[in-house]
Amino acid sequence: MKPSQSLSGVRPIRIQAPSIWSIGAVAIAAIVLLPILAVVFMAFSPTENIWGHLISTTLPRYMRNTVVLMLSVGLVAASIGTVAAWLVSRYRFPGVAWLEWALLLPLAIPAYVGAYALVDFLEYAGPVQTGLRALFGWENARAYWFPEIRSLGAAIIVLSASLFPYVYILARAAFREQSGAAEEVARSLGAGAVKRFWRIGLPMARPAIAAGTAIVMMETVNDFGTVDYFAVQTLTTGIFSVWLESNNAGGAAQLACVVLVLVVFLVTMEKISRRKLRYFSMNTRQRSPEPTVLRGSVKWLATLACVVPFLVGFVLPISVITSHALGNIERWSDPMLLRALGNTLMVGGIAALVTVVAGVFLVYGVRLSGRRLPRLLLPLTTIGYAAPGAVLAVGILIPLAALDHKLADFVEAATGQTVGLWLTGSAFAIVLAYSVRFFAIAQGAADGAMGRVTPSLAMAARSLGRTKGQVLGEVYYPLIRTTIGSALLLVFVDCVKELPATMLLRPFNFDTLATQVHDQASLENLGDASPGAVLIMLVGLCAVALLARANR
Repeated sequence: MKPSQSLSGVRPIRIQAPSIWSIGAVAIAAIVLLPILAVVFMAFSPTENIWGHLISTTLPRYMRNTVVLMLSVGLVAASIGTVAAWLVSRYRFPGVAWLEWALLLPLAIPAYVGAYALVDFLEYAGPVQTGLRALFGWENARAYWFPEIRSLGAAIIVLSASLFPYVYILARAAFREQSGAAEEVARSLGAGAVKRFWRIGLPMARPAIAAGTAIVMMETVNDFGTVDYFAVQTLTTGIFSVWLESNNAGGAAQLACVVLVLVVFLVTMEKISRRKLRYFSMNTRQRSPEPTVLRGSVKWLATLACVVPFLVGFVLPISVITSHALGNIERWSDPMLLRALGNTLMVGGIAALVTVVAGVFLVYGVRLSGRRLPRLLLPLTTIGYAAPGAVLAVGILIPLAALDHKLADFVEAATGQTVGLWLTGSAFAIVLAYSVRFFAIAQGAADGAMGRVTPSLAMAARSLGRTKGQVLGEVYYPLIRTTIGSALLLVFVDCVKELPATMLLRPFNFDTLATQVHDQASLENLGDASPGAVLIMLVGLCAVALLARANR
């Protein structure tokens, strides 16, 4: 009888135990997905069901404003980003060399900072209305008409100016990758510039434009600072109102579920819209289109079309905020600002490090395990980026608070000493929310970087006796560290700018730069808010510089 057979002649089944990498990958994926599942659970089993009250009172208004804002910002940002990308990639006109990169700079300005700057610039005591009164001799606001600044329309302008670079950068890359031969054939057949854009350029760039527009719309749904400052009631502001003012976590979870459904609908529609679209290049030596030199008045119109979004999205906010910051030099040494800066660096740095390490571990663990469950969970971990910060805050704080109280009771029962709340009473909840929210950035970077490393290197290292951990540290890390470093910086910058989750999860007397800026600006004290806003913008500029370098 062969050793591998039992006495009955049947070969025994060997069940291989999962490795620590598989277990760790599943655990990380579970932590990322749990807040979303917690929101759904709380929404369907609230302690006090106010769903009927929400439907009959505030929900229609929240929903209407959110949908109008989301669609309007998506349309405006897509139009600006697409037209600007087409102009800089197909034509040569005055200023195109620096405008090509300047159009990325609005990404460094959080939308809520742009809102503060716009109101300060256009309000009754601002330079615009003051100049109009001096020019025409008007004595007060009753002598002339001026549009309402704090309105839905102003929120659309600010959010569009802040978010259009998401569409611009993807559309520009798509236009650059298109074949110049198609352009030349269309031109030889008499197709003008407009017809070539509608018939060739736009259809082939549609997937990239749709992806960028979906990101813009999801960021619009996530926004709290801008809509709160402009007094526009959306689903996100409704979560804050129901939770903090009405003290109803179940109602907040129900509103959060509505937001989740809206976000899932957006993502699904974006994928369906390009499901059957396939574009292929038949030429392996594809030549990019040769830019056309514009002449006459058209070249100045092209410059103007690119300069205006740059002025509104970057120059205006940075000029207004910087002027206030320079006029309040003493605020730079304020202990509260320094404490907020320290808190921001601490939670942002820890969250970025944890997120990137977890992303690398998850991707590497899935590649090693070969099991079905980790592979299925891997794409699901990106849902946190689509979920607004307020939604994640609801899904994190309530379960975490319950666990925190149980831990405190256990320690008190075991030791007889009363301890505070370790998880919700510290910055732990904020770090967790940041990690879940921006995990997709780290996971995507790690997955893409590891995919570019040939498997034969890892196999050779294993054949020489290296462990799986040593292979990660000695083979993969040196080859992917540049990409991982970029992901670390991008996650850190997003953590610095994140406002909704921080507002809901911060412990007592704990401020970051984002919350301090929002609190001061809400009190109409832009002078005190300006130093913190400048620091946030400087951090954002670092990320934009890295992004520009990566997209040369």
